[in-house]
Amino acid sequence: MDAIFLTLHVLQKSSQRSSALNAAKQAPKLQYVPCISTDDLPKPGSATSGVAGGLAICIAVDEKGAVYALGDKCPPVNQPLSFGKVKGGTISDPVLGTEFDLKTGEVRKWCPSGLGKLIGGIFDPVGVPVYPVQAKGKTVNVQVDVNYKANFEADYWSGILDAQGKANGKYY
Repeated sequence: MDAIFLTLHVLQKSSQRSSALNAAKQAPKLQYVPCISTDDLPKPGSATSGVAGGLAICIAVDEKGAVYALGDKCPPVNQPLSFGKVKGGTISDPVLGTEFDLKTGEVRKWCPSGLGKLIGGIFDPVGVPVYPVQAKGKTVNVQVDVNYKANFEADYWSGILDAQGKANGKYY
């Protein structure tokens, strides 16, 4: 009986695994990366979405034709900012009406719509990130931290199998 208990105890100890996060983080590395084609630029007064360095980016064009890049997730509920309207140096959240400054990403009006007043009152006003933009050939490039996505994901444990059925967490 003691041998069985000892064997079971040893098996239990050896099967315990640490859930500590062991992924190494990298230093931030700012770099211009392709986001969208210049052919896909929206007309003045509107916006579109793109991806740069693994980040969702809102590309907005003001009434004068100036191009801006902002984070494409509107606080507080993370709907796409790229569905918003561009007017007077701002882009407005399509659902809650929050207006963000195109140059700084700071909030000018926080959740002014009816639904926005209900939901926005629970949260403190939060702006969106802005990114430098440049056109190079037929591509709109956005300067982002190319290590941001990997550093963000380093904070999350990857189990035996991820949602795609793979153990390494990579995409097919």
